[in-house]
Amino acid sequence: MSNDLFKNKYRILSARLKGWDYRSNGAYFITICTKNRKHYFGEITDNKMVLSNIGIIADILWHEIKNHTKNVDLDAFVVMPNHIHGIVVINKPDNFDDGVRCRDEACLVSTTTTTNVTNNNDNKNQFMSSISPKSGSISVIIGSYKSAFTRNAHRLGFEFVWQVRFHDHIIRNTTEYKRIFDYIIENPEKWNDDNFFD
Repeated sequence: MSNDLFKNKYRILSARLKGWDYRSNGAYFITICTKNRKHYFGEITDNKMVLSNIGIIADILWHEIKNHTKNVDLDAFVVMPNHIHGIVVINKPDNFDDGVRCRDEACLVSTTTTTNVTNNNDNKNQFMSSISPKSGSISVIIGSYKSAFTRNAHRLGFEFVWQVRFHDHIIRNTTEYKRIFDYIIENPEKWNDDNFFD
């Protein structure tokens, strides 16, 4: 089965780093934007973020992530008028067994064509399973956050829409970690120079 089967039809091709298991231990710099960069979360006043009511919900629910996901720590985080930045650290113990025996794309799906309908259905199910976000992955963690936030915002009567995707960056060393940490903390002070400033 071709990996291009559903391209431009049912799903957007992933922007994730090919070959990287996003359940792996590591620090991830996450950016989530509102649709059309609309200012839902508040405004910057005197170089400080003043949260709106919906911005307060965004802040509270972010801090709840670690209470709903095992082996996750949260570090620097900021809610900005139209986006959120945060560092999510997956920190599973060395003896943690997630039941995954195959992390290489080559062994996810057989590409052999068969005329047996049962085998075709099994292959399709296996393929769909292989491309779906996995429990404990960054995609599932952030997807759950976005979903919980939207559900709560709408329940409370707030209009709100996220941008469909989110941006992640795997933090590769301590120098990069410190630079990103400082960027997040200083983001309100440097709002006028921010790429997301509208």
